[in-house]
Amino acid sequence: MNVTIPQRILQQLDQNSGRVALRHKVGDTYKPVSAGQVAQQIRHYGRNLIALGLQPGERVAIMAPNSPEWVYADQGAMAAGAVSVPVYHTEGIEALLHIVRDSGSRVLFIRSQLMAQELTERLDDLPDLQQIILLGGSLNRPQVLSLNDFLAGGSATEDDELERRLAAGRGDELATLIYTSGTTGLPKGVMLKHDNILGAVTAATSVFSIGPDDTCLSFLPLSHVFERVDGYYLMMLQGATIAYAESIDTVPVNLVEIQPTVVISVPRLYEKMFARVMERVLSGPLIKKQLFFAGLKIGGRYSRTILAGEQPGALLRFGIAVARKLVFSKLHERLGGRLRFFISGGAALVRNVAEFFHAAGIPIYEGYGLTETSAGVAANTPEHMRLGCVGRPFPGTKIRIADDGEILLRGPGVFSGYWQRDELTAEVFVDGWFQTGDIGEVDADGFLAITDRKKDLIVTAGGENVAPQNLENTFKSDKYLSNAMIYGDAKPFLTALLVPNFENLEKYARFKKLSFLNHCDLVNHPQVIDLIRRRIDPLQKDLPAFNQVKRFTLLSRDFTSADGEITPTMKLKRKVVMKNFHQVLEGMYLAEDHDRHDSGFCIIEDNAANKGDTQ
Repeated sequence: MNVTIPQRILQQLDQNSGRVALRHKVGDTYKPVSAGQVAQQIRHYGRNLIALGLQPGERVAIMAPNSPEWVYADQGAMAAGAVSVPVYHTEGIEALLHIVRDSGSRVLFIRSQLMAQELTERLDDLPDLQQIILLGGSLNRPQVLSLNDFLAGGSATEDDELERRLAAGRGDELATLIYTSGTTGLPKGVMLKHDNILGAVTAATSVFSIGPDDTCLSFLPLSHVFERVDGYYLMMLQGATIAYAESIDTVPVNLVEIQPTVVISVPRLYEKMFARVMERVLSGPLIKKQLFFAGLKIGGRYSRTILAGEQPGALLRFGIAVARKLVFSKLHERLGGRLRFFISGGAALVRNVAEFFHAAGIPIYEGYGLTETSAGVAANTPEHMRLGCVGRPFPGTKIRIADDGEILLRGPGVFSGYWQRDELTAEVFVDGWFQTGDIGEVDADGFLAITDRKKDLIVTAGGENVAPQNLENTFKSDKYLSNAMIYGDAKPFLTALLVPNFENLEKYARFKKLSFLNHCDLVNHPQVIDLIRRRIDPLQKDLPAFNQVKRFTLLSRDFTSADGEITPTMKLKRKVVMKNFHQVLEGMYLAEDHDRHDSGFCIIEDNAANKGDTQ
């Protein structure tokens, strides 16, 4: 390929300078940024980085929420021949210190003034860091430049040098270090070349039609490879418009404002959307409830027919047209009215959520990829879709299943190794195949299904292997449950930490006239515990005994990033959860018999806790 990301992106921007490339909220209004303005800012950032003395191959870290400035810093650094190093803007000071120090970053773009100030007090730990550029406000420190002061530098000399470096860039050079979110241990830098990322983009655009008429709402962190490659590079290279959500909490409002055609997200968003729709329906009038479920039944029949590759009959075509007008039109309106499809990645999508949106005429194309593969290597597509799978591999990607079920990969997006971790790099490659750490299977039609993470597999005391994510997703499909973690490695039976859907649970409690003051009261109420037991038993009744949860504990709060229990993209950090709830988990094994012994657990503000009554 032998081209770089900024070469391709600037070519696209220069050729279509009048179109809207980005949109971001200024005050109460979304402001457009033209392709020409984006190209100008990229070059401006690049030349001023050179004016600071930045050399090709040096690292530039970026810690900021999604914004045009993120793009300018990222592309400006790459155009100057440097390596971009993203950092989640929600990370704490220790994670930032580790990434900046480990990568040897010379320059850091940062939004948080408070974090920048704290960093200046720890510069002795960062011998390579020479300049901090504050993207908002100012800070009176010799190592810190305000954005205005940074952009005031540079000259025609640096412009010429930038163009020289840009032209000299090669596809086989290192483009970025992406530090894994660290579900275990310290994050490690994944080395991705320009060829890796552009190869992944080319593969994805060969099966997904994205173009200048599309708008993508961006809200997953740009430091995550999924959003970075598919929601940013792919969109820019295809001429689509990227609109930045104000925050994850404002996504419902921003969907209506932006009217996107494509949305990329992790399953948690779709699960929450589904739960909200179902709650509105179930709490509504009987006639609307009956109409909704009738429409959903027709939608499901139509969806199954289409997915089976069959042509629906005239009666079914008429039925789905009526259902979508009378039942699903409100859902489309709440999503902006122009949405063509969702793309889901980063974790397993619960099947009933996928079935619902497909029946409503808004398919969720579930895919699979890792940081080490430059995002997606397989996905369901408009032409080839099968629920419960992550689709077929992209062109150029080869998949092999090892004897123990692990997925092995080869392809254009597969990384070259971990930054300064040769021994770890050697461990994850076998005969040129990348060992993903995921367990899966490929069916006769080439569809890949992920069953679990290899390191997450539970081996019970009886020697039985259990894939916890399957059961966790099953539990999360219940309207009274929001989250779950299965436990039981080297134990005689499985237990679970369950997080209720408190909105639905509170309504149930009020309907049943149960007395409660707060969530602690709810999770400890005997009738609530009995309700959850009655809900989960049918969900696991067809599973072998060793694969069933014998005891559970209801938690009074969800797992949080503040407590280190989930990653910024909402993946469960099992080791942290097991550490935080060690006494609770082990407490479920204290009773001598294996009868039901479920309980509630109240978490109070100082992270101490009082265990509730059990039954």
